[in-house]
Formats: sequence, structure tokens, C-alpha cells
Amino acid sequence: MIGIKAIASYIPKHGVNNIEQAERFGETPEFVTSKLGSQFLPRLDEGTDTSDLAVHAVEALINKSGLDKEEIDALVVVTQNPDGTGLPHCSAIVQSKLELSTSVAAFDVSLGCSGYVYGLSIVQGLMQAAGLKNAVLVTADPYSKVINNDDRVTSMLFGDAATATWLGEDPVWHVKDVRFGTDGNGAKHLCVSDGHLSMNGRQVFNFAAQKVAPAIRALLQDNQWAEDDVDAYLMHQGSLAIVDAISRNFRDNANKFLRSMEGTGNTVSSSIPVLLERCMKDKELKQLVLSGFGVGFSWATALLVRNQ
Repeated sequence: MIGIKAIASYIPKHGVNNIEQAERFGETPEFVTSKLGSQFLPRLDEGTDTSDLAVHAVEALINKSGLDKEEIDALVVVTQNPDGTGLPHCSAIVQSKLELSTSVAAFDVSLGCSGYVYGLSIVQGLMQAAGLKNAVLVTADPYSKVINNDDRVTSMLFGDAATATWLGEDPVWHVKDVRFGTDGNGAKHLCVSDGHLSMNGRQVFNFAAQKVAPAIRALLQDNQWAEDDVDAYLMHQGSLAIVDAISRNFRDNANKFLRSMEGTGNTVSSSIPVLLERCMKDKELKQLVLSGFGVGFSWATALLVRNQ
């Protein structure tokens, strides 16, 4: 059985005080804490790029888990903001910086906030099809590269971070089932235009509020899971308001929706694995729901079951 063996994250230490930034836009501290949920937004270190975030995360994973980098068969990087102009692919640059074997399979996945759930399924399928033993799934999508700091809508939401997930045999978690969705009609509401991120906040919020809960319920029903059977719901941490809106659909289980964005902001594809890393050692958590949603519009939902 192939699944998740270990997760590590890298969050830059310097960044933006979001309370002070909000005041610049005429917003109150209460708006930041109750609606956005992020008081600090980490930013890429000066002189670094997406591949450097990824390298830090993989090095943290190796140090934490004991994974031998010589045994890595595949390296997959989820990003929509790779180094430079995006050519060559970011995973090739990461492979070089880490000095991984030249026999490693390395490629990028261009997905945003749904990217981690997609990535788990893609990597698991690749490993099973090709007989690979160890793979690393990286999420690294520094939106600070495309944010206009004078844009009130986007500049107070996004933080930079990266994660690395080791997939292999004898896992802690395995993916029981997964479902995907795409509505390209929403593409215009969250996109890069003239080099900067443009977002229609109301449309993005409505999309998440309307699509995510039904997607979760459909997957639970297909697997004969009741809502009570889930020990924790790990949503993409788009904003506190979005997570709250989704959780209200689950009433008695609303308290099972985890939140962790105070010191990170919306880290795009990294937000779910940052949460999941904190769940790894809690053996009381047996069954989880993951749900990523955003750019595309794209969404993906998975059920995770603990093996250890």
C-alpha cells in the first residue's frame, strides 16, 4: 500500500504584519482576525525563488524523516509560480539543487489551491503504474511574486510557504478515495492579468461556499461514511470566513473543521499539508477529509485513513 509517510514544511521567517497592512487600507484589526484569519503573511527571502522554497521543504523532510535522498524515485512540484519564466520546469531546478539522482522522474503540476489533493492522487497513480518505491510531493507557490501590494483584495490574503510529502510503502495515511471538479467558467474571477493577481472576492467566496460542502457529502456517501465518522476536516485555508462558511453546513461537526492561518495566510497548495503535518502524530485521528478549492475554478476532495 502506498500512502503518506511523513510531511515537513518551510515557512519564511520574515514577512508582512497584516494588522498594520490592513490599517493602511482602512480596515480594523477585528476584520483581520475574524474574517481573514491571518495576522502575519510570510514572504520569500530576498534573492530566492520558488525552487529555494521547495529545497528548504525537502531538506526539512529528509532531516525529519530519515528519507535517503538517493532513494527518491520521483519528485513532483505543485506550483503556478515557478522560477523565472517557468521554463525549465521547477522540479528540474529542485532536482539539481538537491543533487538527486538523474534517474528521478521530475515534473510540475500547474494547479493552485486544489493542487495537494490532485498531487496525492497523481503521485500515487504514477508510483503504482511504474513500480516506484519513494516519491516526494512538493507544494511551493509564492503568490507574492504576482501580488500588487496596493491591491486591497489580494495583498492581505496570501503568504508564501512550501511543504514536502514523502509517499511510499508502509504509510501513516493512505488515500481511500478521491473526487475532482472543474468549472472553467470561473477562471476569470481568479487569474493573473498584466502580471498581477486579480481576484473577484465575492465570486470566489460564493464558489467555495456552494461547491465544497456538496462535494464532501457526495464522497462520504459513496464510501458509506457518516459525517460523524470523520475525525477532522482539513479544508484549504483560503480565509477564516471561507472555512467558517463551509463548516456551518455540517452543524454538529463544525468544530471538527481545523483552522491554521494566523501566521501563514493563504499559502495556496501548501495550506492542507501544513495542517496535515500537525495531525501526523495524533493517533486519535483515524479518518480525515481533505478538500482543496480555488483557481480554475478547481476543487478536489479526498478521504484519508490512518494505518499506524
